[in-house]
Amino acid sequence: MFFSSIIGQEAIKQRLIAAVQEQRIPHALLLCGGEGIGKLPLAIAFAQYVCCEHRTATDSCGSCPSCVKFAKLAHPDLHFVFPIIKPEGKQSVVCDDFVAEFRNFVLEHPYGTVNEWINGIGSGKQGMIYEAESGEILRKLNLKTYESEYKVMIIWQPEKMNITCANKLLKILEEPPEKTLFLLVSEMPDMLLTTIQSRTQRINIPQIERASLEEALHRKFSLTPESAANVARIANGNYRKAEEMIESSDENQFNLEQFIFLMRTAYARKVKEMKQWSEMMSKIGRERQKSFFIYAQKMVRENFILNLHEEELNYLNNNEETFSQRFAPFINERNIESIMTDLAIAERHIEGNVQAKMVFFDLSLKFIVSLIKK
Repeated sequence: MFFSSIIGQEAIKQRLIAAVQEQRIPHALLLCGGEGIGKLPLAIAFAQYVCCEHRTATDSCGSCPSCVKFAKLAHPDLHFVFPIIKPEGKQSVVCDDFVAEFRNFVLEHPYGTVNEWINGIGSGKQGMIYEAESGEILRKLNLKTYESEYKVMIIWQPEKMNITCANKLLKILEEPPEKTLFLLVSEMPDMLLTTIQSRTQRINIPQIERASLEEALHRKFSLTPESAANVARIANGNYRKAEEMIESSDENQFNLEQFIFLMRTAYARKVKEMKQWSEMMSKIGRERQKSFFIYAQKMVRENFILNLHEEELNYLNNNEETFSQRFAPFINERNIESIMTDLAIAERHIEGNVQAKMVFFDLSLKFIVSLIKK
């Protein structure tokens, strides 16, 4: 993966390139930021640049044996750690059990999300980096390098790491093997052990610049300048979100339909329908449930802004805006805080494996009260 293939992020690219050119490669980097901004592609491009045999001043050469292997994410000195699921009947599972699928996922969807990855390998389950992975990390780091000067360990979503595994990783970071590069790619770095955070060099990755996003959308999807500008504005620096909007994501449409149903039935106090809806939502899987709550929080926030008549700050697509034109007056300063709090708590409960049917039904009952505060 090349720096040139990554959308925008020119300042970050220059910082990473300079670290190599000036021989200031840290033993551990923590790349932080939201979804769809290119954190994982940046980590891979940096790893490829470090290992490239004929790097230029701006990028990897693309033709040396190292780059050829990186093109398939199959370099012997490149190792990946990422959230996985434990299949029924298996006592232990490690990332290498899924590494072929992960390579294909990253090559096909470099800006893909963790929800998309987990749904692809086991719908309905929650991804995690299990305790057994710590032994694999130690084993791989104790191997001699095959071809490159550095061994590179990319840990995607380290916040999903089992606590025992995290503590063992901490010990490695405290006394890292020579010529070892850790690249932690995180969306929620504050969930990491503070001691892990303190032993890494943190780089905050910003949202993709709008002009760069517009250009990428125009180039890939042949959008008119006006359409590309509109999608880029709504996507707000998130390339994956822009792709989903263009591709009319089924998941986004599902979340919109469920949000509309929840709000309408809560306002009409149709408790029986709300209970049936809660039972249905309890069966769609933890990752999709969390995705719904994240989406619902976004919709409530956007409707509050719309109700304040701040249209330039709004990031709704056409279908969402059609519904929100009538719904927005129901989200105001008297209920916005309680609704957002209830949604955030429900998301945490799902994350904590609380019974989903109870979470959804309790939330819908709370909305009966919240929506009265018009």
